[in-house]
Amino acid sequence: MLNKVHLIIGGARSGKSSLAERYAKSSNLPVTYIATAQAFDSEMQQRIAQHQAERPEHWQLVESPLLLGKTIASVIENSQQDICILVDCLTLWLSNSLCKPNVEAGHTSECNLDYWQQEKQQFLAQLESIKLRLSDKKQRVEIILVSNEVGHGIVPMGELSRQFVDQAGWLHQAIAKVADNVEFVMAGLPLSLKSPEATKEKL
Repeated sequence: MLNKVHLIIGGARSGKSSLAERYAKSSNLPVTYIATAQAFDSEMQQRIAQHQAERPEHWQLVESPLLLGKTIASVIENSQQDICILVDCLTLWLSNSLCKPNVEAGHTSECNLDYWQQEKQQFLAQLESIKLRLSDKKQRVEIILVSNEVGHGIVPMGELSRQFVDQAGWLHQAIAKVADNVEFVMAGLPLSLKSPEATKEKL
C-alpha cells in the first residue's frame, strides 16, 4: 500500500501521541510533524516544550493551527521523496476553528460553525484525494492523525462545549470512513477498530 491514513484516538494522557510517534519512527520515512497547538499561556507553553523535547530533532516541524487541509497538501507537494506526516492533534485544530473570530456583521454565536465546516470539508477532501492524486507517482505517503475522544462523558453545558463534542464525533466518523487503520488508545494500550486485515476477513 503506497499511501495510508492512520487515525489514533484516545483520552487525555492515554498514550495516543506516543503511539503515533512510534508508528512514525517505524515507517522509516522522513517525518513531517504538523502541530496544531497555540501557546496562549505558560501551561500550554510547557506542554508544547515537552512534546518538542520528546520528538526526534531531525523531524521537520510545521505549525498549522488552521488551514490543516491546505498545509497537508503543501507538505506533500513540496516533498520530492516518500514521506510520513504526523498531525497532533485534530481536536486542537477543531477548537481553533470553532473559536476563530467571525467578523460578519450581526454574528452573535460564540461558535464559528461556518468557518469550521469549510476547514473540515477541505481537510476531508484532501484525505480522500491523496491516493487518487498520487496513484500515478512513485511516492509513498503515510498520514498519522492524532485526536482526543471527548464523547464518553455527559452532554456538556454551553453552546461552544456541546458543539465541540458533537463536531469532534462527526469528524472522527468521517475520517474513519477514509482511514485504512483506526485505533483507540487507553492506558497506553491500542485497540484496533479498523485495519486492512479485519476488512478482508469481513468480505
